[in-house]
Amino acid sequence: MTLKYEMQLLDELPMIYSCCVFVYCLYECFKYKNTVNYALLFLLITYSVVVSIVYLDLKEPVFHQIMYGTLVSIIVLRSVYIVLWVYPWLRGLGYTSLTVFLMGFFLWNVDNIFCDKLRALREKMPPVVGAVTQFHAWWHILTGLGSYLHILLSLYTRTLFLKHRPKVKFVFGIWPVLLVEPPKNL
Repeated sequence: MTLKYEMQLLDELPMIYSCCVFVYCLYECFKYKNTVNYALLFLLITYSVVVSIVYLDLKEPVFHQIMYGTLVSIIVLRSVYIVLWVYPWLRGLGYTSLTVFLMGFFLWNVDNIFCDKLRALREKMPPVVGAVTQFHAWWHILTGLGSYLHILLSLYTRTLFLKHRPKVKFVFGIWPVLLVEPPKNL
């Protein structure tokens, strides 16, 4: 196993596991406290383990991309359901997180497909311009931001369901955080 492949594994396998956590949270956000969906947990853990074993054996990035894309599609479908039919006033947050995430996903695929050509092009550019065209880095930045926004959406959805009063506030006017007030006593 080469160092490049080992680094790629460290980069890619956690994507599967973290997406499985997202899937679980989104499908369980409308459940009452102290309940566990063991069937869904088993399914997601099995999916993660099987994908990991097959990916380690095949060493084929396209397999990983398809398995990851499947999880992302499940997350997107559930999120769209939530912002269209359950909490429509969360559309802005939902669509923003999705757009930012998909921009990162798009750049990741561009980087995977055109890596050698982009590397050759970067060598001819000034260092600052070359750094900005590191699409794999943009993938991490944008999907990280999109995931953070999606966590806010999930937390907002869950706290609303539990009858709390969540509010999105902006630190320094730009960074969104979720503040949660306890439910009002009637």
